[in-house]
Amino acid sequence: MEKRTDLALEVRESFPEDDVEISGVILEEETYLDGRIRKSTVEIKNEQGQRQMNKPIGNYITLEFTDRGKYDDPEEREKTRRTAAAMIAQVIEKLAPEKGEVYLAAGLGNRFATPDALGPFVLDDVMVNRHIKKHFQDLYPEGKRTFCAVTPGVMGQTGMETREILGGVIQSVKPCCLLVVDSLASRSINRLCSTIQITDTGICPGAGIGNNRNTLNEKELKVPVIAIGVPTVVDAYTIVSECMEKSLVQEGYTAEQIELFLRSFANESMGELFVTPKDIDEQIRDIGKLVAEGINLFVKGE
Repeated sequence: MEKRTDLALEVRESFPEDDVEISGVILEEETYLDGRIRKSTVEIKNEQGQRQMNKPIGNYITLEFTDRGKYDDPEEREKTRRTAAAMIAQVIEKLAPEKGEVYLAAGLGNRFATPDALGPFVLDDVMVNRHIKKHFQDLYPEGKRTFCAVTPGVMGQTGMETREILGGVIQSVKPCCLLVVDSLASRSINRLCSTIQITDTGICPGAGIGNNRNTLNEKELKVPVIAIGVPTVVDAYTIVSECMEKSLVQEGYTAEQIELFLRSFANESMGELFVTPKDIDEQIRDIGKLVAEGINLFVKGE
């Protein structure tokens, strides 16, 4: 049993603070608005870093809303939201190709399973304009990007792998870049629906819950892929083991004794259980609108 996570930042945090042990990986952190937003950049530079992190070479940029961001002042809350949306747009701008005709977004997940519905919810609020620009080129504002979107559903609904569907759309639309939005898994309850990860390495849908589908990346789809994800679930084993580990450390048990104890109660049935917030409907729509705002700023070129 392993503690599942899709966040590169959490994988990096699991290592000791030793540059030798995590050679090939660079971590940079910044805070904004008096600590209400924390930006962490994990760059995996080479194959050694890739092996240790068990993630592809590339950039993983994480935006976290800290406890200081949970406040009641509407003006400050709105300021934090606008700042976060602008940061999302800036990160996409940094990772996306410099020039391109059309950008394609894909909202992954099952709309009818709320913790997995981030992708469809985000695309509900994303501005698409390819059809407009195609017919009104002369009237279209200069600097605004051409954008289109698709919600491919899940294999249980379509009978097709997501990569098969997106591969066909890409062949027809010929975008310069694909933006993929999907739900993720985290190791921390505090990060659920309050953390956004943006990476240029693509994504493997369902990997966080052990339901691996075909990988969506530049190698497979022949276009650069930027993945935007928000953790919405934590698996039960991770919650139980971390609570037990903290208690055992306080009692003075050694790392070896704690490891043996955790292995004694780990079982496959626990690995099939996942926990999500009780108000997931509200939280996922709220964070989904924020991600959509950031994507829309990128489309406008603002």
